[in-house]
Amino acid sequence: MLENLDFAPIWLTLHLAVTSTIILIVLSLPLAWWLANTQSRCKPWISALVTLPLVLPPSVLGFYLLVLLGPQGWVGKATDWLGIGTLPFTFSGLVVASIIYSLPFAVQPLYNAIQNMGKRPLEVAATLGASFWDRFWTIVLPLIRPGLLTAITLSFAHTMGEFGVVLMIGGNIPGETKVISVAIYEHVESQAYTQAHMLAGGMLLFSFFVLLILQWQDTGQRRMLN
Repeated sequence: MLENLDFAPIWLTLHLAVTSTIILIVLSLPLAWWLANTQSRCKPWISALVTLPLVLPPSVLGFYLLVLLGPQGWVGKATDWLGIGTLPFTFSGLVVASIIYSLPFAVQPLYNAIQNMGKRPLEVAATLGASFWDRFWTIVLPLIRPGLLTAITLSFAHTMGEFGVVLMIGGNIPGETKVISVAIYEHVESQAYTQAHMLAGGMLLFSFFVLLILQWQDTGQRRMLN
């Protein structure tokens, strides 16, 4: 059975998930920190914008990204002027779409972890002369570790299962934009149910183990608190 399975979409999806997750965490950590500590009047607007992909249909988000990143969109014109070219129907376009679509899954756990940490540990460390980076590495990261692990897990899993956004922005180019979800859709359309079952079953098991990992993390955190 495995000889009939095309592994290219699997490796491409893993590459996309790893790349997007790394960039998401780098972007989400300062954003979550700002949201958890700011008193700015812009906070509700930024928070709503970050959370928007949770309620917006993926096809709608994919359509507007396609317009924005396309040759007539201002981002597309900028990337074309810079010599990068337009991003739709490329792996880079998939990364951009995945980051935007999965942003709330990275920001929210980090935001909750930073809020639960409170300001007291950092204030005490500051009075003892600890620099910003000392406080970040020795206090912030250990205290928000459960939220950070949850953000990484959810971002990776959500990127692995994307369909509507990646189909709109990437299409179905083998080896370039054809990820697992698109490959399953293609197999079903062509009535290749054996291949569809294998990919879908793999994603089902993957999703189950992601949820199991999150449950273990939550149980471990509760035990530490008790």
